Amino acid sequence: MSLLGLLVWIIVGIIVGAIAKAIYPGHQRGGWLSALILGVVGSFIGGTLATLITTGSLAITTTGLNILGIILAVVGALIAIFIWQQVSKSA
Repeated sequence: MSLLGLLVWIIVGIIVGAIAKAIYPGHQRGGWLSALILGVVGSFIGGTLATLITTGSLAITTTGLNILGIILAVVGALIAIFIWQQVSKSA
């Protein structure tokens, strides 16, 4: 993976985190910074899933931005926020 591809995933992850925070119902613990970090995590999850779906391999590549990757990044961020809330609730 190139440095530019990693930077793009981080920027998209920040945007995806903001979208996921706006979509997710209720109040999220940890504030906007944790939602943005979880958005970056969701972006990596979504990008990996998009690569798996489109190419059939788990090799992380920079295939460029596409709508499937962005949608899966939002879904990944929503899942990451849900898991974070469950873990922080039990702690």
